[in-house]
Amino acid sequence: MTNSFKHKMGSASVPFIIGVVVLVMMSLLLKVDGGVQTTLEGPFKPVTVPLDKSFRGNAMDLPDTDPLVQRTVQGFEPEQISLSLSSSYASVWISWITGEFQIGDNIEPLDPESVGSIVEYGRYGRTMSHRSKGYSLVYSQLYPFEGLQNYTSGIIHHVRLTGLKPNTLYQYRCGDPSLSAMSEVHYFRTMPESGPNSYPSRIAVVGDLGLTYNTTSTVNHMISNHPDLVLLVGDVSYANMYLTNGTGTDCYSCSFSDTPIHETYQPRWDYWGRYMQPLISNVPIMVIEGNHELEEQAENKTFVAYSSRFAFPSEESGSSSTLYYSFNAGGIHFIMLGAYTSFDKSGEQYKWLEKDLASVEREVTPWLVATWHPPWYSTYTAHFREAECMRVEMEDLLYQYGVDIVFNGHVHAYERSNRVYNYTLDPCGPVYITVGDGGNREKMAITHADEPGNCPEPSSTPDKLINGGLFCGFNFTSGPAQGKFCWDRQPDYSAIRESSFGHGILEVKNETHALWIWHRNQDYYGIAGDEIYIVRQPQKCPVKPKDP
Repeated sequence: MTNSFKHKMGSASVPFIIGVVVLVMMSLLLKVDGGVQTTLEGPFKPVTVPLDKSFRGNAMDLPDTDPLVQRTVQGFEPEQISLSLSSSYASVWISWITGEFQIGDNIEPLDPESVGSIVEYGRYGRTMSHRSKGYSLVYSQLYPFEGLQNYTSGIIHHVRLTGLKPNTLYQYRCGDPSLSAMSEVHYFRTMPESGPNSYPSRIAVVGDLGLTYNTTSTVNHMISNHPDLVLLVGDVSYANMYLTNGTGTDCYSCSFSDTPIHETYQPRWDYWGRYMQPLISNVPIMVIEGNHELEEQAENKTFVAYSSRFAFPSEESGSSSTLYYSFNAGGIHFIMLGAYTSFDKSGEQYKWLEKDLASVEREVTPWLVATWHPPWYSTYTAHFREAECMRVEMEDLLYQYGVDIVFNGHVHAYERSNRVYNYTLDPCGPVYITVGDGGNREKMAITHADEPGNCPEPSSTPDKLINGGLFCGFNFTSGPAQGKFCWDRQPDYSAIRESSFGHGILEVKNETHALWIWHRNQDYYGIAGDEIYIVRQPQKCPVKPKDP
C-alpha cells in the first residue's frame, strides 16, 4: 500500500465501508450484466496487443478535388458551420465562414463588417423566432520571406446563443438574412443540467485527426455511435504538413529541412471545416490545441488559425486564453489544458487552473475530466516523456483535486493506463487514456520505449515547443526502473496498448461509474477494441474541498 493511498484512505469508518460495499456490488452487477471489467478489479497486468501488419489504413490526405472538401455554397452563403459549448447547458456557440479565402502574393482581406452574423433559432417543432447577433473576423497567415504565399481567410462568424433549456432539441439557421444568405436548417441538443444523475449519453473522444482516408473511416465510425459531444484533443487539420504552394509530406522536417520558417497551407483548414460540417454543425465539438496548430508566422504570431476558427468558452470560464479553458457537460466538469503555453506554477495558466479546480462542486459535477495534447503516461518511443516538465508542474494539483480521467493525443496509437500517480500505481490516481490514433497522415506509433534498443537518449526527449525544450526527464528514483530512463518491460502503469487507428466513446452512467469503449477503425461497427468501467471511489479518495 502506497503512502498516498494511506493518506487518502484515512481510518476506516462505517460510512466508508458501506460505500465501498455498494461500489463493489454495483461493479459486479455491471460486469455480470455486460461482461465488462471495472477499474476496481485493477491494477491489471500490462497487455500489448500484437501489431496487425495487414492493416495500415490509408494515410493519404484527401485531395482538394475530392467533393467532400470542395466549396458548394454561393456568394456569402455560410459554410464550415460548427457548434461548440459555452461553460454550461444554457449557452452554445455557432460558428461559420462566408466568402472565399485568398492565397498568393497580392491578397486583400475581406471586410468582416460587410456580412452580418445572425442566428435564427427556436425549439424543435416551433418557429425559429429567436435571433442572436455575434461578431466576425478575418485572419491572415503571413510570411516575411520571398516566394512564400500568404493567406487570408473568409469571414469567420461566432454567435453565442443564451437562455437555452437543458437537454432540449433546437433548430437553427445562420447567416445574413439581409443578403438572402442563410444556411439550411440544422439541429442540436443542449447538454443536460449539471447534477450527479445527469449526463450526456455518449461523448466521442479523438485525437490527431487530420484529413486522410483514415480520418473518414474514424469519423464514419464516430457518427455511427451517435455522440452528443465530440472532444478533439489536439492536432486538427495538419495544414502545417504542407508548403504554402500546396506540396505536402508525411514528415515535414525530413522533406523540407531547409525552409526559413515552418510553412503551412492554410486551405487545408477550409477543407477540414467543409468535411466535418455534417457532423459538427449538429454535434458540439470542443477542441484543445496540439503542436500542429502552432503555425508560426510573421511577427512571431502563433495559433492564429486555431484561435480564429473555433469559439471557446474562455471568457465564460475565467480564462484569458483560447489555449486553456473549462466547461460543464451535465455532471462532468472538463478542464482543457494547454501544453504549448506556460504551465509553470508562477504562470497564468496554473493560477487559472488552481482557481477553476477550487470552484468545482463535486456534489453537482462529480466527474472531473482533464485533457491536453501530449501524454504524460505513454510507453511508446514516439514522444516518450516529452511533456515531463508539464507533469512535474501540474500533476500534484490534479491529484489533490481528484481528477478522474485524463485524455491525451500526440502519440499515434492507443493506450490506457491503470490508475497512476507519479509513475506509481495508486487507486486514487487518474486513468490516463491516449487516443492519438484519429487517422492523420504521419506514421503510426509502433515501437515501445521498454523494448530492447528503443529507449531514447534522454537529452533527445524534450520538445522545444514545450517549455522551451527544458529537460525534466531524469532517471526513475524508485520502483522496477530505478536508476533507468526507461523500463525494460511494459510498465506496470500501462494496462493496455495497441497500434491501430480509432476513437473512443465515454458513457457516464452515474456519479461513480463511467463506461469507456475504444473502437478500432478496422473492426465492424459496434465492436470494442477495449472496454472498461472506470469507477470513482469518493469515500476512499476524498478530494480537496471547494473553496468557500
